[in-house]
Amino acid sequence: MKILMIGRGVISTQYGWALEQAGNDITFYVRPGRIKQYGDVVNMKILDGRKNRKGDLVKKAWKIKMIEKISSNHDFDLIMISVNHNQLSNIINLVESLVNNSTVLIFNNIIDEPLNSIGSIPKEQVVWGFPGAGGSFINQNTLDGGFMKNIFMGSIDNTTNKNRYDKVANLFKNAGFGISENKDMRNWLWFHFITNVSLMAAASKVGSLNALFDSTSALKEFALILRELIPLMDAKGSKLSSIIKLGIKLPAGLIAFVMKLALAEGQLPREIMRSASGSESLKAENNAIFVRDALAEARRLGISIPRLEALDSYVYKQFK
Repeated sequence: MKILMIGRGVISTQYGWALEQAGNDITFYVRPGRIKQYGDVVNMKILDGRKNRKGDLVKKAWKIKMIEKISSNHDFDLIMISVNHNQLSNIINLVESLVNNSTVLIFNNIIDEPLNSIGSIPKEQVVWGFPGAGGSFINQNTLDGGFMKNIFMGSIDNTTNKNRYDKVANLFKNAGFGISENKDMRNWLWFHFITNVSLMAAASKVGSLNALFDSTSALKEFALILRELIPLMDAKGSKLSSIIKLGIKLPAGLIAFVMKLALAEGQLPREIMRSASGSESLKAENNAIFVRDALAEARRLGISIPRLEALDSYVYKQFK
């Protein structure tokens, strides 16, 4: 498959490498001037979780192909977009007139109504997914990160053409990934968003994600913030599963205990989040975008979230 990755970011680079290893043709679109700035080699230092739950270490120099302009008569089979949620509208403005017959994979966080976020791109050409990966560029060309076995995919109101969906699913399966499918991807994306917000807000009070994962009291704070954000989901028309609703109502101490086990030292999710903690883009989202967009949405819908409001100043101080 001929694939265009929008941006040479952490997620697009890691999956681009894995997909190229499986025989696909990968090209990165970057902003004018970036080819000269980046150079054409990425030094990969990532944990590959496709075969080993703790991740196999990959250290290699990978030569990539980049373009600074998307031709109007291109023949890409797939355009993959994985950007910070606040950047999505600008990217859609860039590519919506250039999609042609390509399938478009939206592969990032979304807080808004997803079907309203894709501009004039035909809904049937859009596939909805989310990565199981993270990391950061520790310098301009060295990527410290990792990915897990599964990616996440699902439908939003059955708008995606099934043939396109299946081709994207098979693309990742053929590269050794598993697919965790969700019947309602809209709700999954929104719940993932508020989960991230809760993690970042709780981490801000103890100074870092690593400190959060080692602190039972901070993980309890995370659980309480997440519980407080559920009415925001309800106000947006979410229909969370009974299992998730039941889980959120469990004692915060029990949730903290389970998370502490899942995010113990040496576990792949912990290592991926550790590597992501150095990302400037992650810091930007933590600072005034990720948490504050959740606050703005709650205020718009008249939802009270006092714990998050109280932590807003911590978030600003920690990540400014």
